[in-house]
Amino acid sequence: MSTKERLIEAGLRVIETEGAEALNARKLAAEIGASTTTVYTHFGGMAGLYEALVRQTFIRFGEALTAVERTDDPVVDLLTLGVAYREFALASPQRYRLMFGVTGLGSGALVAQDLTAGGAPSGLAEATATFDQLREAVQRALDAGRIHGDDATAIAGQFWSTIHGFVLLEMSGFFGTEGHGVTTVLAPHAENLLIGLGDDPEKAREATRRILEWAASRADAAPMPALAADTHRPIDVRRGRRPRPRT
Repeated sequence: MSTKERLIEAGLRVIETEGAEALNARKLAAEIGASTTTVYTHFGGMAGLYEALVRQTFIRFGEALTAVERTDDPVVDLLTLGVAYREFALASPQRYRLMFGVTGLGSGALVAQDLTAGGAPSGLAEATATFDQLREAVQRALDAGRIHGDDATAIAGQFWSTIHGFVLLEMSGFFGTEGHGVTTVLAPHAENLLIGLGDDPEKAREATRRILEWAASRADAAPMPALAADTHRPIDVRRGRRPRPRT
């Protein structure tokens, strides 16, 4: 592993254990037993380091989404991406904050651009690539006639808004710490969105049921540290513990 790669890995460790705000050149250099000038040599300064960390986190996020097994049901696959999205966020809450600028570092300005104007959510290729996976899943559902619309990007934005908003609220503790919000809030929200986009109500319910069963079949996760946005205090959040399908 190169020195640059070691610095990135060390930075990710510091972010996850102490928060992005705790990261500085001296701490990072100490993590790998180097001088602070090493950070500036490889990244030109902390701004370059933050960008490298954001890019690397989006790469790993994309890998988590890619790892989701595809099925013959495009709507099930679309919803499964939402489950993978949530799991990544709750497994790496501090990195998730960095990715989307929910920190005091203003990293969101680094990532974000107007999706509605240019069709891409970011000038960073690594970030846009993760959104493209969602857009492609939406396009599959459109092509299959399960949902209807002329703009896969805008529809993908609707699904993104659903899961991102839910995750941020859950991480802040508004849906408790046992994952019950998945069955009482997120799943019905997704189902309503599907029906609003023209999916057959019975098929939408069946897709939601399959997703909840799939989530329940996964091993129970240990409590994960998430960050209460208003107090910066750790809270325990579980990844959808034993969500039960509605009947």
